[in-house]
Amino acid sequence: MTRKEIELADLLRGTIEAMGFVLWGLEFRAHGKHNLLRIYIDREAGVLVDDCALVSRQVSGILDVEDPIAGEYNLEVSSPGIDRLLFALEQYATYVGEWVEIKLRSAFDGRRNFHGTLVGLEGDDVVVRIDDDEYVLPFESIDKAKVKPRF
Repeated sequence: MTRKEIELADLLRGTIEAMGFVLWGLEFRAHGKHNLLRIYIDREAGVLVDDCALVSRQVSGILDVEDPIAGEYNLEVSSPGIDRLLFALEQYATYVGEWVEIKLRSAFDGRRNFHGTLVGLEGDDVVVRIDDDEYVLPFESIDKAKVKPRF
């Protein structure tokens, strides 16, 4: 996560948790004059559209008062979905044995994209099996990771 994303997560986490949800993660993307803040919430019972609307209203109020984003932005609140992004190292442990797609910030072993089975964690590294090879990827090098369910 970027510094800005960490700052936003720290600002919003308490409110979201007080509402009975987990802040699964967030993405902040600058697109010229229009920025996008996408917040992912989760809870054991699942997330409904009404839940997203409720959290959106609360978060919007906080963002209006604190004003941490310069300029215009769109706010989206969503569940992580079935093919969820992974934001924190702890989240990977839940999905050991699942198919994942990982994109690195820079090449490792001559590649940036890894699609395979999540084997586990070794300290602060993520282990992925692709065919018969295992790759140990430093968590801090991961740009984006997503669980891809296989049916």
